[in-house]
Amino acid sequence: MPTTTIRLDDPLKARLAAAAERAGKTSHAFILDAIARTVEQAEHDEDFHRVAEERWLKILATHKTVDWGAAKDWLEARSRGERPRKPAARKLRR
Repeated sequence: MPTTTIRLDDPLKARLAAAAERAGKTSHAFILDAIARTVEQAEHDEDFHRVAEERWLKILATHKTVDWGAAKDWLEARSRGERPRKPAARKLRR
């Protein structure tokens, strides 16, 4: 496994050691977990933005979208366990 070196100033290194100890981990394990969580969040954010861009391009291509009020009502009904009909898309008003 390749090695990566990071340089930490003394105050951050002390904070890292204390946080790792509170978590019951070594500093090394704590750093690995933090990096893994950060990478996962970055990947999740990238996926979110990709889907949002695809949906925006579809709206621009079709000029159709769902009214926010209708979408909100649908989501609220779903959160109550109901199975409402999906709101219909409508033409954008310009």
